[in-house]
Amino acid sequence: MSKPVNPMAIGGFTMGALILLVIGIFMFGGGTLLKADKINYVVFFSSSLNGLEIGAPVKMQGVKIGEVTKIALQLDPKSGKIYKPVVIQIDRSSLTSTGGGELPKEMDREEQLANRDKLVAAGFRARLETQSLLTGLLYVDLDEYPDKPPLFAGLEYQGLLEIPGLPTASDAIFNTAEEVANKLRALPLDEMVQDVVVSLKEIRGLLASEDIKKSKVALTNTLEETEKMIKTLNTNLPALINDTNKTILNTNALVEDSRTMVQDLNKDIKPVLNSADKTLAAATKALNKTQDSMAKVSIAVGDAVGPESALNETLHSLNEAAQSIKNLTDYLERHPESLISGKEH
Repeated sequence: MSKPVNPMAIGGFTMGALILLVIGIFMFGGGTLLKADKINYVVFFSSSLNGLEIGAPVKMQGVKIGEVTKIALQLDPKSGKIYKPVVIQIDRSSLTSTGGGELPKEMDREEQLANRDKLVAAGFRARLETQSLLTGLLYVDLDEYPDKPPLFAGLEYQGLLEIPGLPTASDAIFNTAEEVANKLRALPLDEMVQDVVVSLKEIRGLLASEDIKKSKVALTNTLEETEKMIKTLNTNLPALINDTNKTILNTNALVEDSRTMVQDLNKDIKPVLNSADKTLAAATKALNKTQDSMAKVSIAVGDAVGPESALNETLHSLNEAAQSIKNLTDYLERHPESLISGKEH
């Protein structure tokens, strides 16, 4: 008969195995499993969770920073909707601060909330992505999507802080296509097609009408006349251009001759005007002296040569005539061309 198994031996073997397991964990794992600082968050995904399993990685910028620890279904009795909370566990030891230093440990509830709000404000959202097209397994991608607004489910699940989730890329494309299809369904396509048919009939009738035919004939005639006119213009245009050039040259020569004549006239009339100006100045001076002398004589001879006498009026007339001649001389000196063109009004 075989000997009975000693319970003490079995217990000692089991305890030895446990001790070896703990020693192996500390030796090969460096105690990280016991010291790891991990934070749990919940994400309410609207996409299908088919292919997502517990233990699936959570990645940020392609680097694994945690894993999925729980997948559940939650029924909202008020709305009757079914929500899919997914608990992700972030290993903070895989993240470092600026300069490679470790992040602060043992964050309380308020610090976790503030840290979560900073991440959300920076654009971090959770999204399901495919690990492999062959297996169809999914992982949680925690990355920046600043153009996507944070949509919180606003539900409570085991007291965990929520990170807003996004639908998968395929779901987003499907939802967009569905929205476009719904808008197309809402359009009155039958009425639009009927309107197009009616418009085509009206256009066809208009093109076959007599007015359009007459318009076509008139347009053809107009184009033919225009073509003839262009041909005539092309034939006569060189001669017309030559005549125009000759006229311009003749006009330039006439202007040049007029300018030369005015310059010559200005040269010839200047000495005459200067001489006349001197003569008139001398005559004016003599008349002034004569008037002064007559004023003195008038005292002696009375009314015969007084202010109202004919002699005094004659002297005034001569003085005014001399002044007019002087003004004319000044004007001709400034505008000698007026002898040809006349005085401007």
